[in-house]
Amino acid sequence: MTNKEKEIKETVKQKYSLIALQDKDNTCCSGSCCSTAEVYNIMNDDYSQLQGYNADADLGLGCGLPTQFAGIKKGDTVIDLGSGAGNDCFIARAETGETGKIIGIDFSETMLEKARKNTEKRGYQNITFRQGDIEDIPLDDNIADVVISNCVLNLLPSKDKIFHEIFRTLKAGGHFCISDVVLNHQIPSKLQEAVEMYVGCVAGAIPKTDYLQKINNAGFTAVTIHKEKNITIPDEILTKYLNQKELETFKAIPDSIISITITGVKPATVCTCGCC
Repeated sequence: MTNKEKEIKETVKQKYSLIALQDKDNTCCSGSCCSTAEVYNIMNDDYSQLQGYNADADLGLGCGLPTQFAGIKKGDTVIDLGSGAGNDCFIARAETGETGKIIGIDFSETMLEKARKNTEKRGYQNITFRQGDIEDIPLDDNIADVVISNCVLNLLPSKDKIFHEIFRTLKAGGHFCISDVVLNHQIPSKLQEAVEMYVGCVAGAIPKTDYLQKINNAGFTAVTIHKEKNITIPDEILTKYLNQKELETFKAIPDSIISITITGVKPATVCTCGCC
């Protein structure tokens, strides 16, 4: 990993730790760390009507509803990568029931502390949270029926490694469902280089075709995009980085940034001979 990649990961970790500490009833976290509009909270979908929803765990950080297409069944073991305050874990638990097992992975200890408090408050016994980097998931091979993630993979540089880790931790025949941000068109370099855009899931996004190729390279089959949604960054944010001409040029290309919700299956029989 390059020094720049390490710096980006640390910056993202620090920012999401601050988000975990903010007052949910306030439009801005304490101090001057936030503005009234931030990239990370402009793209989330409404969870409030879903069974298992807990407002305390909804920090507005997602870009889709991965559990909607995850096909989670009673008794399943589910891993949530980048579990945050536990929102998707609680939704998944409503699907697995008490016989299932939910494991949340996050790299922010502050976020994990919030998730554990939310879990303890509700007395859930089958949800656990672990600190770890999803580029090196701290779990054994072949343990999950389903892996979910909501707007997290784009934050990290080694997406190839993440998809191979997802493949490793899934049981044969298991599957993932991920909501994430990808690009249909190249975005301006000024946005790609902005730290705020990394934290906001934009600068680390890669072209959709490349994203799909990385999934295929990891060995997944039956890869299906279930939903696409255009992501519109408010002018209030864009004008921090782009002049008027650059802004007009960027906005003239529709659907440059989109969120996708996608599934893929680990084959029931996996070739290990190296000849396939």
